[in-house]
Amino acid sequence: MKYIVFCILLFMSISCIDSKQKKIVDLIREWESKEIVFPINPIFTIGGKDTVNFQVERNKYKIVVYVDSVGCTSCKLRLLAWKGFMAQIDSLSSNTVQFLYFIYPKNKMELSYNLMVDNFRYPVCFDEKDSLNKLNHFPGEMMFHTFLLDRANKVLAVGNPVYNQKIKKLYLDLILGREISNEKEELKTTAILSASKLDMGAFEWHYEQIGEFILTNSGNKPLIINEVVSSCGCTVIEYSSNPIQPRDSIKLKVRYKAEHPEYFNKTITVYCNAENAPFKLKISGNAK
Repeated sequence: MKYIVFCILLFMSISCIDSKQKKIVDLIREWESKEIVFPINPIFTIGGKDTVNFQVERNKYKIVVYVDSVGCTSCKLRLLAWKGFMAQIDSLSSNTVQFLYFIYPKNKMELSYNLMVDNFRYPVCFDEKDSLNKLNHFPGEMMFHTFLLDRANKVLAVGNPVYNQKIKKLYLDLILGREISNEKEELKTTAILSASKLDMGAFEWHYEQIGEFILTNSGNKPLIINEVVSSCGCTVIEYSSNPIQPRDSIKLKVRYKAEHPEYFNKTITVYCNAENAPFKLKISGNAK
């Protein structure tokens, strides 16, 4: 119960709309200690090609990642981030966590290509009948498609640790048996962005595009960027992790590399200790 309450507090901390907060609270409470049901004999493959003998085990913990076919699948996957998180878990907790990836693909060839490009060699289930979702009736919001489970497949925590550092810390604390407690509220400041939108125009799709935003600390306390999250894996944001002193600024450099020709409209979210955070940045253009 206390872990679900903590999840509620985390999600409320990144939402500023009362109606949205209420919906989040209701959803998380609905999933409190709920058992995730798995399909019978799901088939896992490496890179979508080689079938492997991989089963749902009775590990102390499981992390279940479900990706639906709505929108950009590769954007939702964030495979490189998951590779880093799995390596971190393995280095801290030997064989106590099983990762279960269930993907309902709209395009198997494209998904296999993404797995190959990112050299993702961990077993993945191409759930072509969307069986996992049909058995469990997941919420529509992507943020509620990742779960930390106990040995009995009961939900301990909800949220995607590769999108949110606080959720990531919660997962690690639970897995490592660390005390879960609410952190003291961090000192707040204010911040100003040079712009909220960036139009990259029209360009040849195979050329990387670079743009930037300027973030200025307009308050009287140091500004600390907790996390910058992109809605798409094809967008990378570079920035200094050092605290920004009052009246100082830093550049948020945005690199966009299209995977194929497309009109695009991507969102970048900046989480920081500013009272007016998080900041939503939009980048758009035509990769021809």
